[in-house]
Amino acid sequence: MKRRSLLAGAVPGALAVSAPGTALADDDGGFRVREVGGFHVGGEAVTLSGLPARDAYVAEGQTPFRVDPNGDFQSGQIYVNYVRLARPRSPLPVLMWHGGGLTGACFETTPDRRQGWQQRFLSAGRDVYLTDGLGAGRASWGRYPEVSKAEPLFRTKKELWELFRIGPAGSYATDPRNRRPYPDTLFPVAAFDEFVKQVVPRFRTYDRATQAGYDALVARVGPSTVLTHSAGGPFGFAATIAAPGRVRAHVAIEPSGAPDPATVDFSRLRRVPHLIVWGDHLDADASWQGLYDSTRRFHDALRAAGGHSTWIDLRDHGHRGNSHMIMMDRNSHRVAGMINSWLNEHVR
Repeated sequence: MKRRSLLAGAVPGALAVSAPGTALADDDGGFRVREVGGFHVGGEAVTLSGLPARDAYVAEGQTPFRVDPNGDFQSGQIYVNYVRLARPRSPLPVLMWHGGGLTGACFETTPDRRQGWQQRFLSAGRDVYLTDGLGAGRASWGRYPEVSKAEPLFRTKKELWELFRIGPAGSYATDPRNRRPYPDTLFPVAAFDEFVKQVVPRFRTYDRATQAGYDALVARVGPSTVLTHSAGGPFGFAATIAAPGRVRAHVAIEPSGAPDPATVDFSRLRRVPHLIVWGDHLDADASWQGLYDSTRRFHDALRAAGGHSTWIDLRDHGHRGNSHMIMMDRNSHRVAGMINSWLNEHVR
């Protein structure tokens, strides 16, 4: 795969943070928190009728009782956990949107117990909002098949190992001692089985409701930076196009494609800087080539229309071996530093 970089001379740097377990103070690179909370946003009322009642039980060993599935439900909402600083250094919070089959946990502590991007960006003086998209984490599910029209997909460890580019095709084994990762991988391989504990079912018919939830989140929070990963990327592009006055920047980590430039009014995006980041071993699967190319077309079209978009192939900046889970890789702190430096330079 041919890769090009448009951030020549960028110097990767770690964000200053307090050591784990120590008191966090403003003068040692830590932070003071004003508020920690959570809320649900989006969703709609759904009424089901005409479904047959059945016998069921709520716990094993209990006597079954009659369950009537008909009635009113609330469906389609996403969940948001936020941490707001006492004295943020940036007025724009960072909204972090995860990829498919994942949750906001992927931005928290890494599987090998290092500080995740939530804490890195808090330490950089930015409020952080972590989301669980519809069907993930603390967000809701919709009844199948009445609301969700397709059953969820459950990814195997082998699929995750190969698709997320921790090792090449055929390198996964049930016994961790027999797994063969890429020799230069930056993913913490010893913590792979810890990582997959956070993987959730992936729903295939929730895109419209999920987009509505993310759009509602942007409207509720107001001016902000959106940071997306993988399948969260298309939601981020769409939210930016819909509300360029509120989304002040979009940072897309290995997005699962981007809008067709022919469908986009780029005049709406000229004042919204974009940063697109890619890892290594993208030639491992043909699907990555398609996502890479479609995103590149959007990037090139935005720049041609007078907008600002920065494209980073981490290999071109001395970071070889990054997996799809860049926020968990051993150099995740350095990539966070690159992103934070870019935000400081391009977003006001």
